Amino acid sequence: MVGRSEGVEAERLSCVMKQRLERGFTLLELLVVMVIIGLLAGYVAPRYFAQVGKAEVKTARAQIDALEKALDQYRLDTGHYPSTEQGLNALYVRPADEARWEGPYLKKGVPMDPWGTAYQYRKPGEHGEYDLFSYGKDGQAGGSGEDADIGNW
Repeated sequence: MVGRSEGVEAERLSCVMKQRLERGFTLLELLVVMVIIGLLAGYVAPRYFAQVGKAEVKTARAQIDALEKALDQYRLDTGHYPSTEQGLNALYVRPADEARWEGPYLKKGVPMDPWGTAYQYRKPGEHGEYDLFSYGKDGQAGGSGEDADIGNW
């Protein structure tokens, strides 16, 4: 009889364990997991978004370099840089008074800066023959960090 009662007891214990496994997680276990995920997100998110900001600044610098090359090619063909009034569109669309224009000098038109704002172009420039720049993330002159102006000077 002892062997039979041990078998019944073992079967009942196995049944209890099986029911417990089928119930899922307790509220406390779920809360602990949520807190851990929140702490990890709080640690990782600021580092990730800082990298995104740096990437936007690098993209703006690369676009300015490409626009400078297109402006140089325009000057080689026409003998001068576009006027402020003609702007950067002269790199993609022939100005009415340019007989020696050999463009377009850009494949897809004039790009916007990484923050969705048009690049600024001025001729004559304050820093050279022309100024080509983005106002940065804040879209206003001056600033620091991601808000700093990014230019060809």
